[in-house]
Amino acid sequence: MLNEFGLQSVLRRGFYSVIFVMLFVLSGCESGLWNQPYSAQQVQSPTLFSSFSEPPKHLDPVVSYSSNEAAILGQIYEPPLQYHYLKRPYELEPLTLTQMPQVRYLDAQGKVLDEKAETSNIAFSEYHLSLKPGIRYQPHPAFVKKADGAQKYLHLSPTQLAPINTLSDFGETASRELVAEDYVYAIKRMGLRQNHSPILDTMNHYIVGLQEFSDEVSLAYQSESSESADSFDFDLNDYRIKGVQVVDKYNFIIRIEGRYPQFQYWLAMNFFAPIPWEVERFYNQAGLVEKNLTLDTAPVGTGPYMLAENNPNKRMRLLANPNFHEDYYPDSGLAEGADPVLLKDAGKRLPLIKEVVYSLEKENVPLWNKFLQGYYDASGVSSDSFDQAVSVNASGGMQLTDEMRQKNIQFLNVIQPTIMYLGFNMADPVVGGYSEKQQKLRQALSIAINYEEYISIFLNGRGVAAQGPIPPGIAGFIEGKDGINPYVHEWRNGSAQRQSLETAKQLLAEAGYPGGKMRDGTSLTLYFDTPATGPDSKSMLSWYRKQFEKLGIELVIRATDYNRFQDKVRGAKAQMFVWGWNADYPDPENFLFLLYGGNAAIHTNGAGINSANYDNPQFNALFEQIKTMQNSAERLRLIRQMLDIVRQDAPWVWGFYPKSLALYHGWYHNVWPNPLANNTIKYKRIDAEQRYAKQNQWNQPVVWPLLILVLVLLGSVYPLVRAYRARQGSVIVPDSKQRGEG
Repeated sequence: MLNEFGLQSVLRRGFYSVIFVMLFVLSGCESGLWNQPYSAQQVQSPTLFSSFSEPPKHLDPVVSYSSNEAAILGQIYEPPLQYHYLKRPYELEPLTLTQMPQVRYLDAQGKVLDEKAETSNIAFSEYHLSLKPGIRYQPHPAFVKKADGAQKYLHLSPTQLAPINTLSDFGETASRELVAEDYVYAIKRMGLRQNHSPILDTMNHYIVGLQEFSDEVSLAYQSESSESADSFDFDLNDYRIKGVQVVDKYNFIIRIEGRYPQFQYWLAMNFFAPIPWEVERFYNQAGLVEKNLTLDTAPVGTGPYMLAENNPNKRMRLLANPNFHEDYYPDSGLAEGADPVLLKDAGKRLPLIKEVVYSLEKENVPLWNKFLQGYYDASGVSSDSFDQAVSVNASGGMQLTDEMRQKNIQFLNVIQPTIMYLGFNMADPVVGGYSEKQQKLRQALSIAINYEEYISIFLNGRGVAAQGPIPPGIAGFIEGKDGINPYVHEWRNGSAQRQSLETAKQLLAEAGYPGGKMRDGTSLTLYFDTPATGPDSKSMLSWYRKQFEKLGIELVIRATDYNRFQDKVRGAKAQMFVWGWNADYPDPENFLFLLYGGNAAIHTNGAGINSANYDNPQFNALFEQIKTMQNSAERLRLIRQMLDIVRQDAPWVWGFYPKSLALYHGWYHNVWPNPLANNTIKYKRIDAEQRYAKQNQWNQPVVWPLLILVLVLLGSVYPLVRAYRARQGSVIVPDSKQRGEG
């Protein structure tokens, strides 16, 4: 039983609880959205809210080679060229240059040749690049100078560096103009083997003198670093590349071996973005390296944005570069069939968005829910949310569901310049080889492995069955009937249809495996290597087994970790495997070189990108011709010959070209697919007022459960109050003994 004071305490606590809940509900209604992850000021400003699922490992442009890193770097750094945002086919244009690079051809003696000179007579191609004056870097401590003109922060003592934890801890920042030497310095960094640039070995074949420079400077770097680690201060400015020359402040020349028209595409990649020598020297100070303040974590560029926050376990944030040079939204070049509204912002100064906030989202479900609440401006579509977002009609076309249309959500559905394929190891004695029987075995498997079914089951229709190595949007891809692979598909009812399983069985019998049996009557057994080891991969691997079972062939899955898988493929020890390739640049050479014999892994000690080890002399000879040609009718004719050869040889089951499906809210403008360009945020625009209104409409607090809770609390307190009042109001009369009466 409660005494009087205990009961009063209970009543007070109950009363205060009710008051607290009521105040909480009322204050919530007054202050707006309870689940808003951003400040009202951010939401009502031209800020883009996006996400990332995997933290970037490298933000040093000479090292980075992954798409999630390029999404950040493309906004910060500016290589000489960029892709026009709207034009199709993809077209390069100057970014920091006054005009497209001027190219002249030279013979072995250095004599200038005519543009139409025979390729065999061209010893060198010389690219002259001329910079726009007045382009400046973002504010940074590395550029600060003392009164005597020396750099202020390049030689700090351990004591001076001790209180420094972030770049904002430096008292001053400054900037300087972009000059030709910065682009040359970037190429020197590429040549330093210790920087591990993934394109160094490729560029060594093209840039004159880069191989010799790389050998010299890498050896010198190793020698100096081992002699004195404490006072190590290596200076790339002391070395020169024979084929890379600074002409003056705004002009430089890159000389490459022979004719290679595709070199201009490399000049649109971040590998060729400028690096100021002061910035590298600044970050090489031991005290900053120990605190993880490096070019790999804190990039410095001339682009529209600068990295203001790098917390890869939570958030990354970009701010508009206050020093960004004049750049304007395009006023022409709209691709055929594109929405004219994309030119609404024509001529406006860029960037249109002033801040970008990337939040870490490791799971698809919370990302999707936040997108539906309006807290992310755009979203991909995972398998879990596909049916909620998209409906597929009988002909395979996609459209948004009513729920999405009611929210004025838009979507883009575009075929990527990418191919996913199943590769055969052409050096394998069973699935490899070039005889007619070996061709027919691979052709039979190419028919039986039904990638249209794969696309439907595992990709929700987000893909197109491939007819060859060149995807749509790349020169050399042929639409319609003339573009089908006749060994796998046939043209029926106005579309490509996979040939029948009976045709595949007939080819298998002609290959010497009737019914999938070998001469001794046992089933043909083939081996499929894969890094897919997780539980989500079981259904996919089971599907592959069933494709082979249709021909009576037993498929053995050899799953391993990714590093071991790579070693097996590069060492030509995998019989079959699934691989893919994303376009580096929009030229057929960038896909056909995957099948060039000179790039075969077995011929390059595992370094080659021809993982199937395909090596057909006729194909190789044609590739040597087309790789130095400009796009023309003659080049297309030769490419068609190459496609005929590889389709018959079937070193790959041609897999599929994936489609990307992206959703975005109606307040997010100028959204246009350009998978080859990484610097596209500057063109986007946010209607912040509309976003703010929609977020408030879609996320109003639901208060009735709390009101019910208040009533329950009141209901639980009331009996106690009533009992307490009854007790207080009762009169207690003592008996006669208690009064002392006898």
